[in-house]
Amino acid sequence: MSLLSTHVVSAAIMALASAALHTAATAALPTETVDQVLDVAPVWAGHPVGFCLLTRGDHQFAAFYDAQRRMTVASRLLSDKTWRFVRLPEVVGWDSHNYITMALDDDGFIHLSGNMHVAPLVYFRSEKPLDIESFKRVPAMVGPNEKRATYPVFFRGPDNELIFTYRDGSSGNGNEIYNRYDPKTRAWSRLLDKPLTDGEGHRNAYLSGPTKGPDGFYHLAWVWRESPDCSSNHDPSYARSPDLLHWENSAGKPLSLPITLQTGEIVDPVPVHGGVINGDVVVGFDSEKRPVVSYIKYDANGNTQIYNARVEDGHWSIHQASGWNYRWDFSGGGSIPFEVHVGAVKTGPGGVLTQQYSHLKLGSGTWILDPVTLKPVGHQEERPGFPPELGKLESKFPGMQVKWAGDSGASGDPGVRYVLRWETLGPNRDRPREGDPPPPGMLRVYKLQAPGPG
Repeated sequence: MSLLSTHVVSAAIMALASAALHTAATAALPTETVDQVLDVAPVWAGHPVGFCLLTRGDHQFAAFYDAQRRMTVASRLLSDKTWRFVRLPEVVGWDSHNYITMALDDDGFIHLSGNMHVAPLVYFRSEKPLDIESFKRVPAMVGPNEKRATYPVFFRGPDNELIFTYRDGSSGNGNEIYNRYDPKTRAWSRLLDKPLTDGEGHRNAYLSGPTKGPDGFYHLAWVWRESPDCSSNHDPSYARSPDLLHWENSAGKPLSLPITLQTGEIVDPVPVHGGVINGDVVVGFDSEKRPVVSYIKYDANGNTQIYNARVEDGHWSIHQASGWNYRWDFSGGGSIPFEVHVGAVKTGPGGVLTQQYSHLKLGSGTWILDPVTLKPVGHQEERPGFPPELGKLESKFPGMQVKWAGDSGASGDPGVRYVLRWETLGPNRDRPREGDPPPPGMLRVYKLQAPGPG
């Protein structure tokens, strides 16, 4: 899983310069305000690895690696300013893949997974609802195919059932596994009796999704990868499902599981070393509820560009969105900073299509897309993702970055959201750094209040 570490995109070409003329001049939009700041604990800052914030009603949980790299869970009532802590018997190394994720089932039991990259499954579950002190390691979730796990994800299925997915195997040689939880028996079983995707021992699929679309289907996009070398990504692909059990291509033709390179639907036959990368393929939707697969690849001149693909007249039509004179030449293994990033196509008020983008050299922003050509025709001004003052670094250690984690749950308080903020060095291809690491920084929870109407 490559990490995003960018500044961001565009304005460098004639098309975008022309499009900027169509952008309406508007006053700066109001941002959220900080309603509360609460310290959690000092945390490891030597390399980035994802933390998790989870709020349900009046209860809030944060999972992270503390100053000594120990897996730690904190909890509180939203009315309290003090945290309770429990340390789990896991210690993170230098691998930025080893993020932590949590979920709550319908009965309030806490599920946690993380700190694994091609390693035995790490899974803890609380023995009591909403009680971090009752966490217990569950040595096996289902049993088979749990010795080389990576990328744990909890999400809710079509019947609101709790589902867990992970990769079994390694980069260039892995399969995607889906499990389903039964709250009555408190046991997991396979959602699918076969892997969703199978690299057949020669490759693996890096998936984006499944994303439930406005058409009621679950949509999935991915790239295949031949080896740990990230330049070996190729062939952006697509599938959809009404229920996560039965999968089909964009024309509704059933796909037999597991989906392989030969049996899946290729959106764009980008070859190995063609500039496509995992982490930069996403599914969005246009105003007619049609899926749009967005990704990057090299153009005919060898420059990195953003492309949007959509089924038109029965086949995938490829639309180049950017026109940059810049090549992101990536290769090798491990977690790397992203120089170019593409967001999903979204439909806003009045059916206006937008797409966020970022570029290390050229900046960032949000395009307004022509609904027919999927090319930029202007820029949309948006509220910043966070109050600007929160982006200022506190640490004086060279190379530090601000990291965020959104809330995996919700408090139910209208106009309020909670986020985690901490500071760390950037990725280092999952290798130890020379010299002394930066001192631990403070992990904080921010309560943000949305601006009023207008």
